[in-house]
This record gives sequence, C-alpha cells and structure tokens, in this order.
Amino acid sequence: MAHRNPHDGSFPLPTATMSQPLRRYLGSGDALARLQDHANRLRRLQAALDGALAPPLAAQCRVANLKEGVLVIFAQSGAAAVRLRQMAPTVIGLLNQAGQPVHTLKVKVLVSEPAAPHSSMAADRSLSRSARDHLEHFAAVLPPESDLRAAIERLARRARTQ
Repeated sequence: MAHRNPHDGSFPLPTATMSQPLRRYLGSGDALARLQDHANRLRRLQAALDGALAPPLAAQCRVANLKEGVLVIFAQSGAAAVRLRQMAPTVIGLLNQAGQPVHTLKVKVLVSEPAAPHSSMAADRSLSRSARDHLEHFAAVLPPESDLRAAIERLARRARTQ
C-alpha cells in the first residue's frame, strides 16, 4: 500500500471541521512566515512594554496582539489594568520611541479560572449518625428502581459517621 503525501493534494483538507481562516492560512504559501513575523513583533513589543513599566506592573501585563496600531494588553488584575490605562499616553510614547508603531492601548483583564476546591474540603463527607439514619429511612420509602433512592443510599453508604 503506497503512502500518500498530504502536501501533494492527495488528501483533501476537511471542510466540516476546519474554519475558513485556517483554510485560508494553510492555502497561502507565506502564511507561516507572516505568522512568525507577527509572533516576533509581539515578542519585541513585550520586551519594550517590560522596559516601559515598573517591574511589579510589567510582571502583571502581557502583550496579546497588535493590529493596525492598536495594542491589546492582558492585565492579571483590575488594579493593574486601571494603572496601565492611566499610564497609556506615557506607555504609547515610550513604545513609539522604541520604534513600535502603537497609537492606542486596549487593556483587558485576564480572568483566570477559579482554583479547584482544596482536596481536604472535597474529601470531608461526614454525617452525624442521626442524619445517616434519616437518609437510610427516606431511601427505604422510595420505589426500589428510583434513581433518587440509589443516590441517597450511595450518599449514606459513602459518608463517614461522626
């Protein structure tokens, strides 16, 4: 069985799962070069931003994108975002002096995912003997094939008695 090269056109690109912009990038010859140039530009902007800000504020700010002179920056907190917005004219001036063509800063607060509950909190499944007895009694009056009965019995069985 001969192996077919996906780059010679023998494997069509899936149209149902691939977005139009991605197909457009993959179809153009210099797409990766443009993408690499943009990534390098963003790295240079990040270095220039780090130099323009005090270290504590710089540690909380990340360059997200630059498009048509609008620099998007993610701040890790609302306080950092407010401070950066207050400093926007100064920062834009410093970035322009560093050779970066920026005329507008757009600051967004980067919302992080909430921390997972502490494992000791999740493992604390204790019930008083009375509560466990009430659950078992309640489960006994439910129909035997009931999903609720199975869930309550499982809860009573897995919970530790205080």
